[in-house]
Amino acid sequence: MDWTYRLRLRHLEFLQSIAQTGNLSQSAHALHSTQPALSKWLKALEADIGLPLFERHARGLRPTAYGRALLAHTQRIAGHLDNVREDMRALLDGGSGRVAIGTSGVSATGVVPLAIVRLIEQLPRAQTSLMESAMDQLVPRLLQGELDILVGRTMPVSTLWAGHELRVETLYRDPVNFVVGLHHRLAARETVDWDDLFAYPWIVWPAGTPIRSALETALASAGHSLPRYCVESNSSLLNTTLLAHSELIGVASHRAARHFAGLNLLRILPMTLDAFGAVSMYWRADESRRAVVLALDCLRAAARSQDDAQTAQPRVASPRRQPPQGEGRCIVQRVQRVASPRRQPPQGPWPIAAAPWGRVASPRRQPPQGRPRQGNPR
Repeated sequence: MDWTYRLRLRHLEFLQSIAQTGNLSQSAHALHSTQPALSKWLKALEADIGLPLFERHARGLRPTAYGRALLAHTQRIAGHLDNVREDMRALLDGGSGRVAIGTSGVSATGVVPLAIVRLIEQLPRAQTSLMESAMDQLVPRLLQGELDILVGRTMPVSTLWAGHELRVETLYRDPVNFVVGLHHRLAARETVDWDDLFAYPWIVWPAGTPIRSALETALASAGHSLPRYCVESNSSLLNTTLLAHSELIGVASHRAARHFAGLNLLRILPMTLDAFGAVSMYWRADESRRAVVLALDCLRAAARSQDDAQTAQPRVASPRRQPPQGEGRCIVQRVQRVASPRRQPPQGPWPIAAAPWGRVASPRRQPPQGRPRQGNPR
C-alpha cells in the first residue's frame, strides 16, 4: 500500500515539530506523546518511503535533502488547511471568505490599498489580511500557503519557487525617481546634475531588491556607481521619516514618490534616471476561491485606474520652498515701513516753521486782516 494512505494530518505536525526542535524528547512533550513512540513512528515512515529523512547527530536531528523536500510539502499542506479553516469560519459567521495579500513597499502606497477598497465594496463581509515586507520574505509565505496573493517588483525566475506552479501577471511599469525632504537644499532647485546628487549621502533599498538592481543598472549606464557610504533600508515609512529630517537623498518608484509628494512629505528631484521597474502580482496556480479571484480582478482595475489618472493629470512642478512664517512677516513689515509715505503737515494759510530737531512748531495766532488794533480806553 502507498505510504501516503497511512499518513495522517497529525503526522505532518510530527514532522514539522521534529524539524523545528531537532529533539525527539522536546517534540514528544510538545505533542503530548512519548519519545519511544515518536522514534518508532519516524523509523517506520522512513522505511515506507525508502529514504532517510533526518540525520542523527550528537546535538539532535537534522533534516536531510529528502526530509527538506517533504517538509516543504507539509508546510504547504498546513497552509492550505489554515486557509480552509479561516474560510469556513468566515462563511459560518456570514462572511464571503478570506484572502491574504502580501505587498512590498513599492505597491503598498497605491495599487493594493485601492484594490482593497474595491474588494470591500464588492465583498463587504470578506475577511482580508494584509502584510507588508520585502519580496524575499514574502515569497516563502506565498509558497507555504500563508499568503494568497503577492504584489511587488517583478523578479526573475528564482530558485525560491523552483518546483512550484505560480502565476505571474504584470500590473504596470514604473520609472524610478530621486526624492528629498521638503527642507533639503535641492528641494527648490529647477535643475539638478550628478555632482549635486553625489554631494549628499543617499538612502537606498537593500542589495538584491528589484529597485536597487534597477538603480545600479541606471547608474552604470550613466558611468556612475553608488556612493561608497549609503544608508540601507527596506521600509517606506522609515525612509520617508529619514528624508524629512536629514540631508539624505532617496530613491523611490514614481507612483510612490508622487504619492508622498502629494501628501507634502517629499519632493521629486528634476533628474531623469534611465531606470524602470515592473510591478507584478503572483498567486498559486491551483487557487480558485471566490474572494481570491475577485481580489485579483480588483488589483487589475486599481492598476488601470492609476494609469488613467496619471495620463489625464499633467505633471505639476514642485513648488518653491517658502520662507518660515516669522521671516515672511519681517519682510512685509520692512516693505510697509519703506513704502509708507511720511506724514504731511496740514495745509493752511499760515507759514509753518520746523524746529531744528524735526518737531513741527505751532504757528502764532495772527490778528485778523483789515481791522486796526485798538487799545484799551482809559
